[in-house]
Amino acid sequence: MASENNAPEVNVPAPAATPAAPVAAAAAKPGAPAHGGHRDNRGGGGGQRRGGQRRGRNDRNQNDGDKGDMVEKVVYINRCAKVVKGGRRFSFSALIVCGDRKGQVGVGFGKANEVSEAIRKATDAARKHLEPVSLKGATIPHEVIGEFGGGRVLLRPASPGTGIIAGGGVRAVVEAAGVKDVLAKSLGSGNPANVVKATLHALSQLRQREAIFKLRGKAIKVKAPAVAAAAN
Repeated sequence: MASENNAPEVNVPAPAATPAAPVAAAAAKPGAPAHGGHRDNRGGGGGQRRGGQRRGRNDRNQNDGDKGDMVEKVVYINRCAKVVKGGRRFSFSALIVCGDRKGQVGVGFGKANEVSEAIRKATDAARKHLEPVSLKGATIPHEVIGEFGGGRVLLRPASPGTGIIAGGGVRAVVEAAGVKDVLAKSLGSGNPANVVKATLHALSQLRQREAIFKLRGKAIKVKAPAVAAAAN
């Protein structure tokens, strides 16, 4: 039997170097995530929605403000859904009131596939159809009723400091026209389009006292100033 000292030597190959872990490789690259996997956008907040852009409530008021000497107010935005083979297609319509707060006001209506584009179309239409309004200081000269379709709106002059006692489309129209004190009441349909156009019809009927006297061929009598009391 051979002794242990005479046993043949066996060369055992050294173990192959294991490849570096993906974590170490990823850490070597600047800007790569530490965990070595795909980027997780769940907590980032920088992604976009499936629609291609973010849209929220602020879109409705993006044109609600002064543009130079004109004021634009978004009265109503409607969404329409059309069911097609692949799903639903949405379109939007916007009702806009535009005025200079100095006696001119107009109403515009626009439709598009995006809210911003519908608002732009309605704004352009409102600017092209401005109508003059007769005012008496900060209020209106006399009581008037405007009608359009099923809408019926009553406007009454108010004393200074009363403010605009109105809501919805009526408030938007009278504010854009420059009225600061008025009493209003909607007597008919609540459809925003009919209410706005009925208010515009009421404002278009306003006439100054001098204009009425001129149409009737009458002279305006000027009251003589009160005689001061005699000095004691």
